[in-house]
Amino acid sequence: MNSSSSPNRGRPARLNQERTLQTALDLLNESGLDALTMRRLADALGVQAGALYRYFATKHDLLTAMAERMLDGVADAAGPTTNSDWSEKTADLIRALRTALLAHRDGARVFAGTHPTGPNTLGFSESLIGLLREAGFSDSEAARALYTVANFTVGHTLEEQAAHYPGDEEPTDAGARHEAVAAGAYPHFAATLPVLAGTDFTTNFEFGLRLLLDGLRALQH
Repeated sequence: MNSSSSPNRGRPARLNQERTLQTALDLLNESGLDALTMRRLADALGVQAGALYRYFATKHDLLTAMAERMLDGVADAAGPTTNSDWSEKTADLIRALRTALLAHRDGARVFAGTHPTGPNTLGFSESLIGLLREAGFSDSEAARALYTVANFTVGHTLEEQAAHYPGDEEPTDAGARHEAVAAGAYPHFAATLPVLAGTDFTTNFEFGLRLLLDGLRALQH
């Protein structure tokens, strides 16, 4: 068989938006957001950097598409097979958002500052707002609740992922804070330091989530 019968042998897979997006997510999980550049992505795809702009005009466009992909399936977390109470369904949605962001290295950093308009992100917002409106909250209350719980979840996950993947410039000596507290007059801080310096992020998240839901229940009544 001569080479003309297999013209694609040895060539990289055809570039398309789906392959570009998946490769970007793979690079993110491998090395983190700071290492994800358009040039490195192009190298991984075996193309010139300019070829990427056919699908993503800027890196921000790429990050927005990545954020949208991360939320795939999150809107279904409060489906008919889960809890029937509005607050428990709301909790299911918020937990699913955190899980989705934690599934990718620097997932919260990617999501923060982007405003995806795809079905995954809009579907999450639609599901949460719908739950609250059907529970009797006003349109403005439902909208502000969405902002509040989303900001809490993204902010909490930012801190959680930063602890898992600290930057090279960040201090790694956990004893520094203990020494600083012990050296000063901070008795209340010292008494709670075991919790404040702990890494039980799920318990911390659930505590904050309970406060938010309790506040919403009080507002409802």
